[in-house]
Amino acid sequence: MISVKTTFNLIASKSQCFIDLNSPESWRLIQRKNFTNLKILADFLALNFEQRKQLLDKPTFAINVPYRLAQKMTKGSLEDPLVKQFLPFKSEFENHNLFVQDPVGDEQCRRTAQLLHKYRGRVLLVCTSACAMHCRYCFRQNFSYQSHDKTFLKELDLIRQDSSIHEVILSGGDPLSLSNDILAKLFEELNGISHLKRIRFHTRFPIGIPERIDKGFLNIIENCPKQIFFVIHCNHPLELDEDIFERLKALHLRGCVLLNQSVLLKGVNDRIEVLEELCELLSDHGIIPYYLHQLDRVKGASHFELGEKEGAALIQELSKRLSGYAIPRYVREIAGEAHKTPIQLSF
Repeated sequence: MISVKTTFNLIASKSQCFIDLNSPESWRLIQRKNFTNLKILADFLALNFEQRKQLLDKPTFAINVPYRLAQKMTKGSLEDPLVKQFLPFKSEFENHNLFVQDPVGDEQCRRTAQLLHKYRGRVLLVCTSACAMHCRYCFRQNFSYQSHDKTFLKELDLIRQDSSIHEVILSGGDPLSLSNDILAKLFEELNGISHLKRIRFHTRFPIGIPERIDKGFLNIIENCPKQIFFVIHCNHPLELDEDIFERLKALHLRGCVLLNQSVLLKGVNDRIEVLEELCELLSDHGIIPYYLHQLDRVKGASHFELGEKEGAALIQELSKRLSGYAIPRYVREIAGEAHKTPIQLSF
């Protein structure tokens, strides 16, 4: 067994949390904290031989799990909700005709290699292919990231020329994979576009590497005249902790609207007690439960799917237990539609 000490010899202490993310050494430190090797991760989780036989040695979609997230996983178990989200199971190789490479129609709405225009008044900038972690159900795991350009010149020109665009969504990959220098330059350009009113982040970074929200990034946010919406992705209350809330609170104090979106996942968050705890925990810390997504049918993720009737029943039960602001909208994305499609509830 390979020791954790050998594998992670540069774990930052809490006193080192606010690190300079423009420093290459800082990025190397963060990357070394991620598990990218299944054997090492299985050793860390103390999985036995029979459990390892259920996993994919060479998955099509690479493994990437932050160390601090792996620490929260139950050792010696494949039933842990975090294990299920991030370890590659052999069920990923099951073939289902309804599960495809591009379930949300990203490719058909590309205006450039890095700009998607699906919905009226807003565009999505695919900032990078890099993520803090690789969720096994990621709908963009097969996306053809065709450009490594970080100047976004073509994309910015198109946004400037289209006065109907009022909002830019920064996604990827994960926009927080970009350095503060690159983000500062991007924000400078976006701030200069008068018809642009809102900037939205879609990010999983705070869940796995909350220290990414450092002083430099907070300065960028603080100096932005646009309204910023900061949307995290969290599916289970075990993903959250006080360090994460502390970082997100710093964004809230700088005027960001904090939202969360979750994906309904079989065996992960398909129990009312789990969703109730998640929504209450988020609400208690000023984070609005925004969306509960029906699973996007991406190839390899069929084992995560729960029926819409079961999902609707969960939302109905949540409505009996929680305040209205704490209940997420239950939606699915249908390729080609001009908006997210609400899933009807039979009250």
